[in-house]
Amino acid sequence: MSFRQISEIAGSAMAAQTVRLNTIASNLANAQSAAGTEAEAYHARKPVFAALATRGGDGQGMRVQVLDVVQSTEPLRKVHEPDNPLADEEGMVYYPNVSPVAEMTDMMAASRAFETNVEVMTRVRGMQQSLLRMGKEG
Repeated sequence: MSFRQISEIAGSAMAAQTVRLNTIASNLANAQSAAGTEAEAYHARKPVFAALATRGGDGQGMRVQVLDVVQSTEPLRKVHEPDNPLADEEGMVYYPNVSPVAEMTDMMAASRAFETNVEVMTRVRGMQQSLLRMGKEG
């Protein structure tokens, strides 16, 4: 596998983790938003990833791609709050299906994955520079 292929894999993974982190941030920002109906309530979003094979001049490689960002199908939280101005005729208020604990755990995993790919890119660059120095010495 060439340095270029390794860099492409790590770069695409970093881009995918950025989408994941942005989605998590959106979920956390809307975690406590209330709505008067299920249709108006915020639904948690999750990115869908895929590993795709690529064909380049130096052989076959892989890359990570975000296929879509989909809404969670988990049920919303319904709370009986008859005094809330958003309450429906039954006194119910609808809150997002966002679990802050799960989102924070996912954020830590995404951050670690991003950092790992940064480290891969750093090491590839270091190996390329070492090869250039060896070429000058030889």
